[in-house]
Amino acid sequence: MKKIKRIMEVSPWHLTSNKIEKEDRRLQESLTSIGNGYMGMRGNFAETYSGDMHQGTYIAGVWFPDKTRVGWWKNGYPEYFGKAINALNFGKIKLYIDGKEVDLYTAEVTDFTLDLDMQKGILSYGYTTNGVKVSAERFLSLEVKEFASYAFSFENVDGKDHDVKIESIIDADVHNEDSNYEENFWNILGTENKEAVSWVATETKENPFGVEQFTVLASQQHVGDFEKSGHSKDETSVTDIFETVIVPDQTKYFEKRVIVTTSRDYATLDENHAANKEIAKNIATKNYADLYNGQVAEWAKRWDLADVVISGNDEAQQGIRFNLFQLFSTYYGEDDRLNIGPKGFTGEKYGGATYWDTEAYAIPLYLALTDESVSLNLLKYRRRQLEEAKHNARQQGLKGALYPMVTFNGIECHNEWEITFEEIHRNGSMAYAIYNYTNYTGNEEYLAHEGLEVLVEIARFWADRVHYSKRNEKYMIHGVTGPNEYENNINNNWYTNKLAAWVLEYTAESLAKYPRPDLEVSQEELTKWADIVEKMYYPYDAELDVFVQHDGFLDKDIRPVSALDKSDLPLNQNWSWDKILRSPFIKQADVLQGIYFFGNQYSIDQKQKNFDFYEPMTVHESSLSPSIHSILAAELGMDEKAVEMYQRTARLDLDNYNNDTEDGLHITSMTGSWLAIVQGFAQMKTWDGKLSFAPFLPSDWSGYAFHITYRGRLIKVDVAENVSLSLLEGDAIDLEVYGEKVNLVDEYTTKLK
Repeated sequence: MKKIKRIMEVSPWHLTSNKIEKEDRRLQESLTSIGNGYMGMRGNFAETYSGDMHQGTYIAGVWFPDKTRVGWWKNGYPEYFGKAINALNFGKIKLYIDGKEVDLYTAEVTDFTLDLDMQKGILSYGYTTNGVKVSAERFLSLEVKEFASYAFSFENVDGKDHDVKIESIIDADVHNEDSNYEENFWNILGTENKEAVSWVATETKENPFGVEQFTVLASQQHVGDFEKSGHSKDETSVTDIFETVIVPDQTKYFEKRVIVTTSRDYATLDENHAANKEIAKNIATKNYADLYNGQVAEWAKRWDLADVVISGNDEAQQGIRFNLFQLFSTYYGEDDRLNIGPKGFTGEKYGGATYWDTEAYAIPLYLALTDESVSLNLLKYRRRQLEEAKHNARQQGLKGALYPMVTFNGIECHNEWEITFEEIHRNGSMAYAIYNYTNYTGNEEYLAHEGLEVLVEIARFWADRVHYSKRNEKYMIHGVTGPNEYENNINNNWYTNKLAAWVLEYTAESLAKYPRPDLEVSQEELTKWADIVEKMYYPYDAELDVFVQHDGFLDKDIRPVSALDKSDLPLNQNWSWDKILRSPFIKQADVLQGIYFFGNQYSIDQKQKNFDFYEPMTVHESSLSPSIHSILAAELGMDEKAVEMYQRTARLDLDNYNNDTEDGLHITSMTGSWLAIVQGFAQMKTWDGKLSFAPFLPSDWSGYAFHITYRGRLIKVDVAENVSLSLLEGDAIDLEVYGEKVNLVDEYTTKLK
């Protein structure tokens, strides 16, 4: 059984703890991160905490191109590494009780509580120290994206008068954990204290790559029972000071209101100031209850559609809700300039704003749980970066377009050679997302226009990247890294070859359906594409009857993960990279990723044989791995394995399965828990635009229910002793349940099989 670390209590709607996890504070901070799509932060205390921690606040779309540093420069290397940068610490306070500062690392506190309310989007904590009970809660507004509220109450509980002082601070002296030599990415444009409002304005430092500089302006105002007694400022911060006396049995309140505006929306600093003031003015007309209730109402709208209700298993229930909460805290599609960062607002690891995770894992969820325009925006995000993708291909001496592994602006900004040069399968995911959107929605408008422009350039890349082996009379792709990143610089990765040929075929078919003379695709090109499709080489072993992950894979010391000592795992934290690369162990679904993508092309027998061969060698040390295995296991009737993999994807961060959650949450892979339930347990399929279900119920669950939107309909699926489908909105639809044709007009119920 995989060792887990669970520091938060299990509850359907909450993450709670009665302990300041001083040894695992970073993990606790990651788990209690919050965001609103525009900005977000780790679950840091507002008060001073002098122990080990990771202070982190991040603004969507604000980043810095840090110069790539390598010992030996290779042609084609990205010039810079894109960093998600730590922004102004605008939630900071210093709290003094009777003249003594409260440091939550060293202070003697009792009755500590910490709670993340996922239903409402509220983070709260409380404790008692020096005769005062302190309660704090915060939220980042879904109603007004630029607004953050920090509310505090102070209750006298020991019958003695207490002087309470708060220094409310905006601090721009911040650093990235992954910065070189403590370097700072910010210039200070100005700091100001005024009676009613204080602010700090910052700008990202100049860079030599032509990437825009970003301005961030944060202001603070305060309401409540405290009297302002002073203020101060220095080069990097502003401080407003408030004081009061709390007599026995009295409670006093203090609220810090922060407005954050950026040059992404307002070009000049003057425009930022004007907008910031206007937003603050509008907020000032509302009391805290109004703002709080507005937050609760906005989250309720999201949960009405997205919630997956699981009966009989609170661990499973908490897992899916936690993942949906963090996903929608990161991205809900309001800004079409943004994408889904792999760490969201919870940490700096992985750098870039988007990976191939979005196209492969996130789009199916957003298609079902948000307006169709959200997924369309994600496709258009890539279309707008087509010229940059063509630049990436040219850097490698190739035609067409190579979409980046890591990016903020379309230019590749990942500095590991085996990723930048070789993990080119991501290019196929961009095309697959266009197919997925078109197949799911039935809307071919995007495909016929912007979509084909993207497909053609991706196809041209693949046609140039393959080579023809005269000896084998086959097209091959050498020097790649597949989804299994525990294999580098290998030849003929089955998944990559499969995707490349599929892209060429799908693009040709789409061009035939929607001719585009303006794209200047010659008959010679089409003939070449068809030849590649016909003669693509796919590694295969007849004796095992499996698709071989890549040439030479079967020459390894083939053995299952169960043959390893427990102390070896996770491999990436215990083995050298050289040892990992020589081993047969698989980081994540590779061949099985292709079988998942193209599941209608393979028989159950083929799926079973490949699953039985590859899954035992898979260490699931990518957060993307468990969901694919859960979905395939469910289809194969391997219920226990499906549930095991669901548990791993749903609680990957909650139980710190891979011992790396302290760096931040695995945001994009959080889609996997929803995919495992909907595409796995419920077996929702949409092959050829035909909707079907074949649910099973995990043995330790008593039921589960979810909604999907599909081609203008809203459908509820409820699985317990019976399987019930309810058409809540839209026209009647023909679909299948357990292979039986059903015309769903209002409600359909059948026995669970």
